[in-house]
Amino acid sequence: MSDLGIQECAVVRSGGYEGVQGGSFGAGISAQSAGAQGLCLHRLVMPAGSRGRPHLHEGHESAIFVQSGEVEVWHGEDFARHLVLRAGEYLYIPADTPHMPVNTGTEDMVCLVARTDPDEQEGVRLLPLPERLAALVGSLPVGAG
Repeated sequence: MSDLGIQECAVVRSGGYEGVQGGSFGAGISAQSAGAQGLCLHRLVMPAGSRGRPHLHEGHESAIFVQSGEVEVWHGEDFARHLVLRAGEYLYIPADTPHMPVNTGTEDMVCLVARTDPDEQEGVRLLPLPERLAALVGSLPVGAG
């Protein structure tokens, strides 16, 4: 902080981690990397032929922008809803909404993920994979790029 109590800008240049929900995240902006207090922003790579773990973000909204590739998202109660996101499209996920990304394509999916949670992983709550989805995508490895 400066003498006026104003925080300094922070540049995050490298680093990354494997998310508990699956996928390789760039270090991005978070409480841990930049001292953020109300948001996080990360780059996620989900390899072709992989999936994330079913999860939700407790008390926090998420926004996703797909840079390249495409991803299927199973979401909602019992993961009964399904949508497909393609490069150039955005997705809003309300707080506490169960969701699971799946990349059945032939190229890696790369996206930017923003959340109202400044912590990288603390608000992630893993959920069981419903039997119906286990039969469809359970054989895919949990993505780590």
